[in-house]
Parts: sequence; C-alpha cells; structure tokens
Amino acid sequence: MSRLLIVHHSPTASMRALTERVEAGARDDLIEGVEVVLRPALAADADDVLAADAIVLGTPANFGYMSGALKHFFDSTFLRIGGALADDGSAGGSSGDAPGGSVAADSGGGRQQMPFGLYVHGRYDTTGAVRSVQAITAALPWRQGFDVLEVLGDLTGEHREAAYELGGTLAALVSA
Repeated sequence: MSRLLIVHHSPTASMRALTERVEAGARDDLIEGVEVVLRPALAADADDVLAADAIVLGTPANFGYMSGALKHFFDSTFLRIGGALADDGSAGGSSGDAPGGSVAADSGGGRQQMPFGLYVHGRYDTTGAVRSVQAITAALPWRQGFDVLEVLGDLTGEHREAAYELGGTLAALVSA
C-alpha cells in the first residue's frame, strides 16, 4: 500500500478547512491502495517522510513566509530526507539519492522524485510563502505533482474544491 503524507500547520479556521478538504480528496472512495497520514508540522519527522510515497504541505502565509511550524519541519528533517546544501550552506540542488520512501524506483530501473503538493492561505499575499517552500523543495529529491493552491482571503467553494482536487490528485499519483 502506498502512503500519502499530509504535513500541515492549520492554526486558523481557513487552514483547518483547507486541510480537511485536502485529506477528504486524498481519501476519495475512487482512490484505492493509499494510506493517508495526517501530521501537524510540529509533530512530523523524517521517518514520516521516508515512509511516504508522496507528500502534501499546507501552511499559512505569515509575514511573507511559510509558517514557523513548517519551517521547523524542514529544519529538523532536511538532511535526513535527502536535502542537498550548496557550498554557502543554502539549499542546493536535489541530491536525488535519499534513502527510504523519498525516492522511488521507476519502471525503467532508474530513480524518480517523490511527488509533492502545496497549499497556502494568506490574508493579503502568498508569494513569499510559496517561494520559500519551493526554494527548499527544489533541494530535495521531490517533484511538484500538482499546481500550488494559493488562497487569498475568505475561502470559497472553489477553494474548497481545489483543495479536494489537490489531495485526490496526489493520492491518485501513488495509488496501487
């Protein structure tokens, strides 16, 4: 059975609603063979990531950046999950050789990167939060599996449906 990990920081009603919809989409009855694991960003660890076949990240946009909780998740797992550092200590290009579930073998005998998704909610702007997450994920053996869901202001039915689609798509990518 494949595993989809949802790592989120959901301190507001809007973030909780988005997270619930991502999870609901990942658990859609039409998707088979996927275990969905939901972890708050402050509780998720490298073992969770290494056991996953895909990951969805959720964060509010705080002061033009990802939440401190999601940043802590990356800080505490980055090297163990296959992150690569540049000579100056910043996130470098992906190493592509992470152990565990972070990198799966493809049918051609090579390696492929683990798919990930991202949803971000902000009151006024999400640009910096998205950019900061993408800068880190670019240095991991991951590939973007679906468009980033950026939500500004109050949630609409369209946002909720997009969150459902995000979760469902990532689960479908790794379904058995």
